[in-house]
Amino acid sequence: MTMDAYKYEDGSISYPGHPRGPGGTEPVDTVDLSEYTAEVVTWTKSTATPPGVREPNTLAIVEFDVEGESVRAIVQLTTDDVETGDEVEPVYVEELREPGAGIREPESQDWDGYRFDPV
Repeated sequence: MTMDAYKYEDGSISYPGHPRGPGGTEPVDTVDLSEYTAEVVTWTKSTATPPGVREPNTLAIVEFDVEGESVRAIVQLTTDDVETGDEVEPVYVEELREPGAGIREPESQDWDGYRFDPV
């Protein structure tokens, strides 16, 4: 599984990807952010999570440096033992939430993705 960000003609990178970039341009390439580490910009711990999401759920805004371009993402962390400025790396997880919980049909959703672990 990849964590695709979109790269645009002007060199900017967006995650999640958008069909239109700066000036209305279309993406020209993708970048797999799962191959990079990131720095924690800020983080929080959610103790009132949606059905099927682990509780507590530690979330962070992280910043990747990809070819000199800053790319930010909101991510789940593997631990609450984290500080602003820590370096984190993506770790593939088969289930980010319990497929049977909530109102959506389990077959209609992708349940895998990435959590981030301190380096």
